[in-house]
Amino acid sequence: MLFGRDKQRMIDPAEALPGRDHRPFDVPATHTVLGTPLEPPFPDGLERMVVGLGCFWGAERLFWQVEGVYTTAVGYAGGYTPNPTYEEVCSGRTGHAEVVLVVFDPVKVGYETLLRVFWEGHDPTQGMRQGNDVGTQYRSCIQVTDEVQRKAAEATRDAYQRELAAAGHGDITTEIVDATPFWYAEDYHQQYLDKNPMGYCGLGGTGVSCPVGLT
Repeated sequence: MLFGRDKQRMIDPAEALPGRDHRPFDVPATHTVLGTPLEPPFPDGLERMVVGLGCFWGAERLFWQVEGVYTTAVGYAGGYTPNPTYEEVCSGRTGHAEVVLVVFDPVKVGYETLLRVFWEGHDPTQGMRQGNDVGTQYRSCIQVTDEVQRKAAEATRDAYQRELAAAGHGDITTEIVDATPFWYAEDYHQQYLDKNPMGYCGLGGTGVSCPVGLT
């Protein structure tokens, strides 16, 4: 109980791990499913989205299946430690959440459609956990790149909250914050469920539809 409670409390910045000034591992050049680069530069006209919805293995798979998504990658964001490792993030001493970078073509798929995938893909009412995965790294979050994304994130959150409340669920705890540095995760985490089709995926939605794009 004490261990669980500690892992659900955000680390104070002064107590966070110091990290390092370089990435301590290589990131693969291409996406194993989409065949596209994981790192920029990306083609002109594409936009990016960074979200956390629990364990990033299953979260990434949700998005690479969406038509119009150019590439996806898993990583860490929202904390204090530069160039963290997975073990450091799991310690709860970096402040980072496990997140997914989604690079998409807005001509083919809208940001609100991707937000619908986000909201319906997990339970955004659980605070510093997602199902049996407990800790600050599993918190629900949306990192926005501009005011347009912020307004869309807030509008869909409010719409989904009404649907959740009607279905008997609690309050949404999702953070909506300005984008912070995205730190890529290790090679073996990238497209994990493509490399390990029977691998663990702890994500589970509420079963409540998000009314994005509906009047």
